[in-house]
Amino acid sequence: MERENQNASLKSSLIKNSVQDGFIVDEEQNKSSAIERTDILEEVKKQLWLAGPLITVNLLNYCLQVISVMFVGHLGELALSSASMATSFASVTGFSFLVGMGSALDTLCGQSYGAKQHRMLGIHMQRAMLVLMIVSIPLAIIWANTKSILIFLGQDTEISTAAGSYAQLMIPSIFAYGLLQCLNRFLQTQNIVFPMMFFSGVTTLLHILICWVMVFKSGLGNRGAAVANCISYWMNVLMLSLYVKFSPSCAKTWTGFSKEALHNIPSFLRLAIPSALMVCLEMWSFEMMVLLSGLLPNPKLETSVLSICLNTGSTVWMIPFGLSGAVSTRVSNELGAGHPRAARLAVCVVLVMVIIEGILVGSVMILIRNIWGCAYSNEVEVVKHVATMLPILAASNFVDGLQCVLSGTARGCGWQKIGAYVNLGSYYIVGLPSAIVLAFVLHIGGKGLWLGIICALIVQGVSLLIITIRTDWEQEAKKATERVYDSITPDNIVS
Repeated sequence: MERENQNASLKSSLIKNSVQDGFIVDEEQNKSSAIERTDILEEVKKQLWLAGPLITVNLLNYCLQVISVMFVGHLGELALSSASMATSFASVTGFSFLVGMGSALDTLCGQSYGAKQHRMLGIHMQRAMLVLMIVSIPLAIIWANTKSILIFLGQDTEISTAAGSYAQLMIPSIFAYGLLQCLNRFLQTQNIVFPMMFFSGVTTLLHILICWVMVFKSGLGNRGAAVANCISYWMNVLMLSLYVKFSPSCAKTWTGFSKEALHNIPSFLRLAIPSALMVCLEMWSFEMMVLLSGLLPNPKLETSVLSICLNTGSTVWMIPFGLSGAVSTRVSNELGAGHPRAARLAVCVVLVMVIIEGILVGSVMILIRNIWGCAYSNEVEVVKHVATMLPILAASNFVDGLQCVLSGTARGCGWQKIGAYVNLGSYYIVGLPSAIVLAFVLHIGGKGLWLGIICALIVQGVSLLIITIRTDWEQEAKKATERVYDSITPDNIVS
């Protein structure tokens, strides 16, 4: 009992000292009448240094699925449609969930790194890997029954059968994808982003060769693309694992496997489950929009145009998503270090950056609206329809960028539960009902569906902005410090 009291006293003392140290620095900084220009420039440099590689990593990882579908597209209409359906199904039922759960490490690893509890990053990563591997088992069972599920949902039997075979061969990739999310977050929160970019680039280049061999030379046809995905994901995991184990950069944060990772799993789940809901609720709403487009008059045209817009929007979205990862890392690091002023500055800087990015990208979209559809189709009607949609897409990208970086702030602070409630209300109480009314009651068509999603994005962005503006950053720093030390076994506290 005496030993436990001593451990508790030590932990309490460390928390108090950590917070006080951070606040003493901030009180001294707040004595100045205005934020120094050098502080702002330094923050911009830090965020761009993080965001650039993260944007590249996200784009390269996104390209793996795109490359696979492109190769399969040369095999015929059935092969293309089944691979596209299987890829979409896998994203909705598996990949999005793992991305969400893995993002809990943005909070845990980021704040631990800021608090200089370096060894805990490895513990958090191991714990996340264990949980994500267990979660992947039921997801793999869902993928194994893709054919039956798609037929039950009313999809074409021939396409569903081919998609089912494709999804079954992708099952090994779901386990690799979960590990990849953990490794990427582990490195990202330490500001080690260039190795991630390098290994993603190597994987993408090799994926082109692997796809060509598996699709055209192995005799597997479209199923070869699924096998190629598995090989590429596992290859990326292997390279990153070797880097973590042998790189001096990770010497403090990776100290080997530990039984400590088996403890505090409920604490991880309290962040991971809301994180998964944040991501899935948003992604599912976009997929439902595509399904609704099939119910419109002239469904082939509406679905084709909406798919082009979603593909374009997803690619452009990687830019604010990279900024989101950067601000998540900066906020979590600074809160963990007990620097609330620096965390607040990081949020202000990223908001200005994403507004500039949204204006620039939106302007480009509007300028190329009349020719962009030609990259996807030779049909004049499709090209004209895309031209009318791109200004709406530009507006949605601007609003989506704002909510994206605010969601990154939420992950850095550990507000995942609040974020899940905001997304639920934004997309399912406002967004989808608005889309249905605009598209089917007011007969605006595909534009109505997209305008409904813009309504959701506006509500989501405004809600998160109000929460961020009203935030007591000193209190958030205290919470971060408490979270860091609560996750540590008393005997292993590093002062």
